[in-house]
Amino acid sequence: MPKTIVRTINLSKVYRRGKVDVPALNDVNLQVLAGEIVGIMGPSGSGKTTLLNLIGGLDKPTRGKIFVDGVDITTLGERELADYRLRKVGFVFQFYNLIPTLTALENVEVPLALLGVPKAERWERALNLLRMVGLEARADHKPDELSGGEQQRVAIARALANNPSIVLADEPTGDLDSKSALSLMKLVKDLNERNGQTFIIVTHDPIVAERCTKIYTIRDGRIETA
Repeated sequence: MPKTIVRTINLSKVYRRGKVDVPALNDVNLQVLAGEIVGIMGPSGSGKTTLLNLIGGLDKPTRGKIFVDGVDITTLGERELADYRLRKVGFVFQFYNLIPTLTALENVEVPLALLGVPKAERWERALNLLRMVGLEARADHKPDELSGGEQQRVAIARALANNPSIVLADEPTGDLDSKSALSLMKLVKDLNERNGQTFIIVTHDPIVAERCTKIYTIRDGRIETA
């Protein structure tokens, strides 16, 4: 049986707005197995992105536990969390977040540079990742020379550069047309089937949902369906 990569226990997040407490998540219990593509769905403001940010170590919960690869990341200090984000998690965002002055190859190299990987090895690994996502021929192009779908493929290659335990994607097809969204999800499925890569994807897109192996629906900060 595949091992559990992510498990949350009674995970809750409350934001303070002035004198008012605004609950974003309420006692969320979620389990993600190695090799799954998990979709997180729900209306705007339901807590989907908050959940992703907590799992990614970008925010801290008000209460509850988050285990990733058996480690409770809620107990980690800031330096340990930074190392966790760098080594264990790949991030993909709706608007790509590529560095505009760098080429596709150089963008993919960024996490490897932060890990201290030597230049020659960084170049080779980044080129292999671009080859994997079908963009080897565009390695020397900057983001403004790439289509939206191509930029998101570069973002996925960058997310995979550190060989993460999980890839967290927040509305990765939200800025793409249907054809590009379908192409991107075919790539995600291929990476999942070829490498066993685990994805957790926040989405409104039925094209994405149809290709997930498990769906969680969040409404008013609670898991509604698993």
